[in-house]
Amino acid sequence: MAASKAAPPPPSLGPKDIYLILYNALCCLGWAYVLALGIPSIVTSVVASSSESSLLDALKTAGREMYFATPTTAGFSSDESSPSLSFVLTIVQSAAILEIVHAALGLVRSPVFVTAMQVGSRIVALHMINYSPKAQTQWGAALMILSWALVEVPRYLFYVTAIVTGDATKGTPFPIFWLRYSLFAVLYPTGISGELSVFINSSKCDTFLALLGQGNESIMYWYAMAFPIIYAPGALPMIMNMAGNRKKAFKKRFARPSPPPRGLVWPVTETKANGEEVRSSTPTAKEILAAAIGAVNPELAEKVRNEKKWRFGYVKHLINMVEAQCKSPEDALKVANAGLNKAYTMFQFISKDGKTTTSFASAMSAGAENDGKFCTGFVKGELSPSKDKKLEIDYKGNKISGDELKAQVKQWVDYGTIEPSAGEAIIKCSDNPGWIDLSDKYFVLLGAGSAMGPFEVLMSLGANVVAIDLDRPGIWKKLIERAKNSSGSITFPMTKEQKDCANDDDMYACSGCNLFTETPLIRDWLVDLYPGKPFTVGSYAYLNGALHVQVSLAMDAICRDLCARRNNTSLAYLCTPTDLHLIPKEAHDAAKATYKEFSKKPFCMLMKLLGGKRFLRKNVRDAVPGLGGDFYYVNGISVAQGPNYAMAKRMQHWRAIIARSKGSIVSSNIAPSTSTVSVVQNRTFAWAYEGMPYFKPYEIFAPETSKSVMISILFHDLNNPKSVANPKTALANPNQLFAYGSFHGGLWRCAYEVDSIGESSVLIYFSRVAAPYVMAVGGLGIAFGAKYFGVV
Repeated sequence: MAASKAAPPPPSLGPKDIYLILYNALCCLGWAYVLALGIPSIVTSVVASSSESSLLDALKTAGREMYFATPTTAGFSSDESSPSLSFVLTIVQSAAILEIVHAALGLVRSPVFVTAMQVGSRIVALHMINYSPKAQTQWGAALMILSWALVEVPRYLFYVTAIVTGDATKGTPFPIFWLRYSLFAVLYPTGISGELSVFINSSKCDTFLALLGQGNESIMYWYAMAFPIIYAPGALPMIMNMAGNRKKAFKKRFARPSPPPRGLVWPVTETKANGEEVRSSTPTAKEILAAAIGAVNPELAEKVRNEKKWRFGYVKHLINMVEAQCKSPEDALKVANAGLNKAYTMFQFISKDGKTTTSFASAMSAGAENDGKFCTGFVKGELSPSKDKKLEIDYKGNKISGDELKAQVKQWVDYGTIEPSAGEAIIKCSDNPGWIDLSDKYFVLLGAGSAMGPFEVLMSLGANVVAIDLDRPGIWKKLIERAKNSSGSITFPMTKEQKDCANDDDMYACSGCNLFTETPLIRDWLVDLYPGKPFTVGSYAYLNGALHVQVSLAMDAICRDLCARRNNTSLAYLCTPTDLHLIPKEAHDAAKATYKEFSKKPFCMLMKLLGGKRFLRKNVRDAVPGLGGDFYYVNGISVAQGPNYAMAKRMQHWRAIIARSKGSIVSSNIAPSTSTVSVVQNRTFAWAYEGMPYFKPYEIFAPETSKSVMISILFHDLNNPKSVANPKTALANPNQLFAYGSFHGGLWRCAYEVDSIGESSVLIYFSRVAAPYVMAVGGLGIAFGAKYFGVV
């Protein structure tokens, strides 16, 4: 269909919008009235008393009188019937209770609990100041009221302009935007100080304490004093949260405009009042998963569609899907086909000029017309092939091979860090050096520069690599220079003939492609490249968030079509351990035994007591009956990684079992938790990784180790006809493909689910860091004690 650019339509305001505009406007006027009475009253009082006392004393006096301000004291009117400050304050602050209702009904996107806490604390302070003469007549009352009013006037005005313009970030006038996100730095501390003074003075006020009658003064006292106790730990996090919100809001307001959507994109899910198209991942991901599960169980599909808290509720639906796939091999494949087909029809593909938008399925169809094509670049390594072919694994700074490697593999297997089938694969690869002769092997790396990709290992072994990566000169300078310093070769797409490049820098600038915008062209180039040569296509590109799903789907389209149009195409994937996988019964039993051991440890008992269901959840689930026997699985999903990450990896699972069912060799093995730069730059993850080995049999691996062990398992899968990667090897269920060759790092056999050990792991790390200091302090204490008591 043709996409024509039109001016954004004016915002269309519905009944909900009109109501919220009226509510916010009236609240803004109410707080403005409070300011209009309060400020002049203070000024008048200060001027009147400054000649007889110091400025500070005059301010205190004025503050004590502000609560009683009227239009008369403010100098506006002599009509005594006009509303007083205290009356309007009570009305406008009480009206904020409706904000809890708005959040609960979904009229606004504020969290109900947080809104209730914020509004509730104010209502309590209002109640105390209204019924405590002592609280009314102290300077803290004025500080509280002024702080509230100065915050609320711009806040409600901000909400009004946000609704009217349809854009809270960039549609609101900058002065209002700045006040909304900046005043808190001063007015939150002053407002909290004022509220604390009201609480404390109320606790000393006989009138307030007598509200429940004689003999109940202690109840009112602790009612008043409970809030200072609550405020003490809560004030700073609230201010820091606002500081974080300010940083995000300003970053978003002044961010460079996003480029217009091009290539493979999420479908439009909403159009804002200002005409902006929203491409939210949640509705689309839900529909894809619902379609997948719906192929075998429509009731479970409806549960997916009705899920209200997708961000944290997606895991149970993935579990339902995996269990549904266990019923039969046919059901497993139905789910996979339905999920991918839905993704292809829902995702869109926009032409480079933005004039044409089609479904991704149409863009990748055989009859689609593609403008242009890639040229082919080729660089041969300058080193001679090594005559000594042997498998070497980088481990803890050393290269191990032969008997030393076999001993280490046995240690990993015995401890439970890897599955026996993974150990067997590594040892077989070590015993068959011919598998490492890659001089006639062709590996297509989608995401050649990926941190977990095998490019470095393949180059060192003299492989022929077809590299797909972004069209950025820096990337290609690194890849090509590495290829030159090897006995292998690199082939890559170019925008012009290699012979027409003036120099290497020109060649780097013309190399590469974009998996999002040039997916059909990349596919076509690869289909025609090196006719008759068997390709092993590895999907290694990784991006954060919703982009990960996009790049996974782009790689899937290329893998799908290469399998269909080139004979002897094999697929290679690196599965994450933090996913749902079928596992051998032996792994299930080992986790059960480990749980029995660890559940008796005092530390684990304490963490379980403190965290309930959140901490240290049992890593053992009941078997799922299906055609072919009982199937066991592990829930390794980390909710913090988000539903997009899970969806991206699930697409790879779906393609893996579909391709294998059609006769392709598919090497799809679980890699261990790895301390890549992208992971450990997050301090929390880095701390958790340091503490996780406490939970047997975890081991966190360096990238060099992970890449070298996974490539050895890949070589095994490509060469051993008995490997589960080979479609001729019978499996009771297609998803058992992921149950073998797993180098999971201990996750499958650990006592607890990985998503429940993070906090405990961080605590273990810090206890180890602090141990030397605690011992030193303890030693000094013993020394001083001995000296004091005359022992020495």
